[in-house]
Amino acid sequence: MRGASPAGQSAPSVDEVGSRILDVLRDDGRIPIAALAERIGISRATAYSRVEALLQDGVITGFSARVDPAKVGLSICALVFVTVHPQSWASFREALVEMAEVEYCAVTTGEHDAMLLIRATDVGGVHDFATGVVAGLPEVKAVVSVVVLDEVVRRPYVLPADLPERPSVARLGMTRWTRAAEGRDALPDRG
Repeated sequence: MRGASPAGQSAPSVDEVGSRILDVLRDDGRIPIAALAERIGISRATAYSRVEALLQDGVITGFSARVDPAKVGLSICALVFVTVHPQSWASFREALVEMAEVEYCAVTTGEHDAMLLIRATDVGGVHDFATGVVAGLPEVKAVVSVVVLDEVVRRPYVLPADLPERPSVARLGMTRWTRAAEGRDALPDRG
């Protein structure tokens, strides 16, 4: 059954030709269909229909230009970690959509509930946004901001073929573990 997979993993919905098309488009989203077909080794008609199918299936969600933020005046990048009050996610999400400074937002596990990647013209802009805009929302419990010193890797997307085979290791995780209080296992059962 298409789409069935172990928890936390999505089933691959793109075959080898589709993956090769995506690999080429990652480097040049404006490549003419004829050149794409030649690079992949398929006919122009096949390349056209495969790209259209990738669009229709939602694999390709759109095409856009990649812009160097510093060259348009947004030389400061920061990560803003947000802890949200319980039961206030809907209104927090609505507020986020209206924030032009937010380039990316992810709901996260761990100490914080969300991570925002923002752009600003200077460090003062980061401060104004983090403390004046985000921290001022009634849904927000806490905000921590971190200025990014250097963006080392930024890819438009990663494909399964990009992932190297690695030897299996014991999965220790990145979670902080806290031991239960002494005698906790001796507490009476309240059930």
